[in-house]
Amino acid sequence: MTPPVPTPSPDPPPDPEHPSGSRRGVAVQRLVFSDLPQVLSIERRSYPAPWSLAMFVLEVAKPGGLCVVARSFATGQAASSPPIIGYAVVSRYDDAFHVMNICVDPNRRREGVARVLLDHVIREAGGDDARLTLEVRPSNHGARALYDDLGFVSVGTRRRYYRDDGEDALIMWRTPGTLAGHVDDVPGAERASAGSRGPVPPDIPRVALRGRGPSVPGSARR
Repeated sequence: MTPPVPTPSPDPPPDPEHPSGSRRGVAVQRLVFSDLPQVLSIERRSYPAPWSLAMFVLEVAKPGGLCVVARSFATGQAASSPPIIGYAVVSRYDDAFHVMNICVDPNRRREGVARVLLDHVIREAGGDDARLTLEVRPSNHGARALYDDLGFVSVGTRRRYYRDDGEDALIMWRTPGTLAGHVDDVPGAERASAGSRGPVPPDIPRVALRGRGPSVPGSARR
């Protein structure tokens, strides 16, 4: 049975002349339950096996996470109804943040929206003091290039992680240590080797992942 979707009051709309994102005309806001119809529309147009409403409700309701949307403020558009063009779902586990799902509207890819979302998440998580992790397909060259540019480092592999085609997943971390050139503060990294399961975020239930990893605009399907 599909759970009801509460409708709490959303954050006040940002000033389109001073958006919080790093691209003019794009603002990042907290993802609230009333955003889920637009989020689900993007999700279903992006993936053959999209997240369900219940999965989004579960993640948005968790305390300590960073669930955000990117809104587009086009010239002449009413500020009261800016469309959502991307979103990021990030859960907190102990002192690490796990990027569970990041996606951009198929019609707005290759515009830097994913970078805006990740820049915001990294800043809100604590900047260079934060510990973040994610999974990505080895074949997703566009996503890997973005993550590399943002300071994520590949430290392990999960064999046959993606359920749709059995592709492996690279496990990537961004920590104070990786930014300094070592992996001393990555859990399990001392045991990681090529082809290993690799270091994982603590206490992450496998059912919550559903074989998904972050998606980046303009890159190959994960």
